[in-house]
Amino acid sequence: MSGDQSVNTIEGVPDEAPIDRQKLPVLVKLFGILCLLGGIATLPMVALVAFVIVSLFQEGAFNDETMTSTVITFVMVGVLVLLAVLFVVFGVRLLRNKRRHAAQTAEVLIALAVAGIICDMMLFGINTDLIFFAVIMVLLIALSGYIDPSLSEERELQRLLRDMETREQVEEGTLGRDETGKGYITLNFFNIFWIFVVCCVLGLVIETVYHFVVVEPGEYQDRAGMLFGPFSPIYGFGAVLMTMALNRFHDKPVILIFLISAVIGGAFEYLTSWFMEFAFGAVAWDYTGTFLSIDGRTNGMFMAMWGLLGVVWIKLLLPWMLKLVNLIPWKLRYTITSICAVLMIVDGVMTLQSLDCWYERLSGSTADTPIEAFYAKHFDNEYMAERFQSMTINPDNATRANK
Repeated sequence: MSGDQSVNTIEGVPDEAPIDRQKLPVLVKLFGILCLLGGIATLPMVALVAFVIVSLFQEGAFNDETMTSTVITFVMVGVLVLLAVLFVVFGVRLLRNKRRHAAQTAEVLIALAVAGIICDMMLFGINTDLIFFAVIMVLLIALSGYIDPSLSEERELQRLLRDMETREQVEEGTLGRDETGKGYITLNFFNIFWIFVVCCVLGLVIETVYHFVVVEPGEYQDRAGMLFGPFSPIYGFGAVLMTMALNRFHDKPVILIFLISAVIGGAFEYLTSWFMEFAFGAVAWDYTGTFLSIDGRTNGMFMAMWGLLGVVWIKLLLPWMLKLVNLIPWKLRYTITSICAVLMIVDGVMTLQSLDCWYERLSGSTADTPIEAFYAKHFDNEYMAERFQSMTINPDNATRANK
């Protein structure tokens, strides 16, 4: 065969230069310039704010009553400083065509954006500042998937083989398993999303039955944690965390899986309670006075229950869940997953907005914006109390700077 361009023997795919040495498109380079300039312009302003806050703190401008808000403010400023610095690094790496390093920087920026959202909500509730962080996350998620050389290579080299392999895995019932043998399942978006959804429902059922049988026998209480649907997100996120942590331990002794699950579940339950109370003044559970209670946010019994759930999940239910999810026709699985993911995101955003508006109403604020008026009309205090029966909101417990 003559000519300068060689052809790969597999399905006629061109044997091009490694993807991490290919030049990035002009639009991506322009975005890199914006990141570089934005980071450089923002860094002095954020540094000035940090200097002012530190000076006020040293002068005793903050008292014990505002100490939690002060700590969160310091964390928020630190996140903004890191964001500004890393945006400069990210822009430079895009301009220098460092695809792999740019993708790694994007992942760190996404994590910082999540931290910024959490801090901002705890200080100011649901506000327009969150749009900034949300836009950053969407752009970075999309861009990291595009520039990541490992993902690009997979798209380029395995695109023609994927359909055939998927058909074989569906027939064999192994779709979703980790082919490397390092873990039980592949930790991709598809598997993680359906683990979240299934466990949101399964956890809600377990908690509802436990309350009906043990806590208050014969009394039904709606334990849902989202505005729409039979979902309790704490169990969904908890299952995702445990799956990611235990994926390589699926064949390890039960006692090891139990201990890891107990620690992860207890820590996650504690942090969730802490966030909800300081962000919205909301308390959905209180274990004060119980065995090994930690600030009333988790205790020994429920850590043990998290450990037991982890063992049952990894040893018994995860294989069953893979078989259940594989019932989705393979040609439609990604379309259905994308649609369901959008619906879950909308449900999550509306849940946070409804909690924020509920908090504002209990704080004595009037509905001044169209969004607040919408939630006041369709999801008033009576509706919210009925929907979130296990939750109470006391605005005095929140740490918002504008309360």
